[in-house]
Amino acid sequence: MAQGAFEGIKVIDLTHHIAGPYCTKLLADFGAEVIKIERPGAGDPARNSGPFAGDIPDPDRSLPFLYLNTNKRSITLDITSDAGQDILKQLIRDSHLLVENFRPGTLSALGLSHEELRSINPSLVQVSISNFGQTGPYRDYEATDIVEYALGGLMYIFGLNEREPLKHSMNQAQYKAGVNAASGASIALLHQQLTGQGQWVDVSIQESVASAIRDTASAYGYTGVVKWRQPKETGEIPRGPVKVSDGYIMPINFGPVDWESTADFLDAPDLMDGKFATPDSRVKNAAEFDSIISEAFEKREKFEIFYEAHKQRRLIYGVVHDPKEVVENPQYIWREFFKEIEHPVTGTLSYPGAPFSMSATPWSVQTPAPTVGQHNREIYEDKLGIPRSEIARLFAAGVI
Repeated sequence: MAQGAFEGIKVIDLTHHIAGPYCTKLLADFGAEVIKIERPGAGDPARNSGPFAGDIPDPDRSLPFLYLNTNKRSITLDITSDAGQDILKQLIRDSHLLVENFRPGTLSALGLSHEELRSINPSLVQVSISNFGQTGPYRDYEATDIVEYALGGLMYIFGLNEREPLKHSMNQAQYKAGVNAASGASIALLHQQLTGQGQWVDVSIQESVASAIRDTASAYGYTGVVKWRQPKETGEIPRGPVKVSDGYIMPINFGPVDWESTADFLDAPDLMDGKFATPDSRVKNAAEFDSIISEAFEKREKFEIFYEAHKQRRLIYGVVHDPKEVVENPQYIWREFFKEIEHPVTGTLSYPGAPFSMSATPWSVQTPAPTVGQHNREIYEDKLGIPRSEIARLFAAGVI
């Protein structure tokens, strides 16, 4: 098998939950050697996050954890202890990159500031992921994904004008920050390989959200206009999901709409009434117009509309897929996107695959997510040369 793009890169993973583990997953899935350091006994808190495989709550059955930690090796280590810090420093001496997502100042309070880490390994790249970054008045504030959405400006433009703002489901801000962290790590590693210099990469989840929303903060910066959410009745083709007979369809229109063609496509001749002929008249009669549109869509089936729109009309439409339809989607199947991975506890499960394809240095999963401390002996005894008697003593003392 071809080597991954990060083959030979050694990473110390001090991350937990989502943003940090997603960063290190991207590195590991493209070949980096990632050692995940977990708390003795408990492990990464993400191990307690559902849903769980087989609906059985268990640290090794958390589906989010299983997805976010492929290709990593797990050791348990108490880095708040002197003995634990000594071991961590040994690992850092031989590493290219350290990724952490503790609250800002945590590592410094433990005597593990960036300056201290660089004194151990001058070429070390450190990536720190936090809610608001390592500096600024919000640095020490707590946050969750919905808070980042709100403060990043993205939430303001989602939902209906007549209702409260909404956010996308799940943890999109965290994943976006993980991507930014992996990108920053890649650039810093390239610089390291070219010059031998290390550096500190500071990733703010709030900024990760704000950097991706040209229609809000950027638009205001350019024009001074605050973009508002779409009203329920617009007198146009809806810009959100539309109910059809068997689900929802997502129509997208750019530029002026050919209403004669649209009326034919939806089999809705009433759209050609003169009172809908102009944008102003459609807005004036928006309630009636939207009622006609809704009734026309509700008579059709989602895949029927989708394929006719793309194959015959060259219109941009998308089916709102449920999870089963996503997995069975012919485009994903053709590109073999979903991969089956065998895990010693859960058995074989289907996972989302490569976020992008590389012809020479491909993505691959060599090992499933590790169990808690699965690689303690391999790392402590084989890599660091710690005698078994000392490993036993450290275990008894709660250091590992």
